Amino acid sequence: MKKQKGFSLIELLIVVAIILIIAAIAIPNLLRARISANESSAVGSVRTINTSEVSYATSFPQVGFSANLVNLAGNANCTGATPPTSTGACLIDDTLAAGTKSGYNFVYGGLSGAVPNVTYTITANAVQLNQSGVRSFFSDQTGVIRAKNPGPGATVTDLPI
Repeated sequence: MKKQKGFSLIELLIVVAIILIIAAIAIPNLLRARISANESSAVGSVRTINTSEVSYATSFPQVGFSANLVNLAGNANCTGATPPTSTGACLIDDTLAAGTKSGYNFVYGGLSGAVPNVTYTITANAVQLNQSGVRSFFSDQTGVIRAKNPGPGATVTDLPI
């Protein structure tokens, strides 16, 4: 009788089943890790905006806090040829100034309308709740970052993180 080389159908099915079981265990953990990374990035971005607002208000006391995120961002003046201005302070990156970064939308608002501006608010909401993030984040001129679980719509009354 001739000896056959290779794997039997049963052996291949067992290997495929083991791979599927491992994937079923690993994929949810990878999704949770991505959500956690996006939330960490959102908190870091809100912290960056808070720090940039303090620098902006110090650099441009006649304006106070910026009117929008674009004023905190860079422009052609960031090359060093000319100093930053109140409409292009070179304090945050252009991606964050556009209002969306790492699965979160950043909404800037709540200005007093007076000059100099003495208040601002920044809210970070997940682009897709339970996929790009679970919590929402909020901060204002106090510099305290607050979280709402689950988001969206964190407000000043939510607990600080």
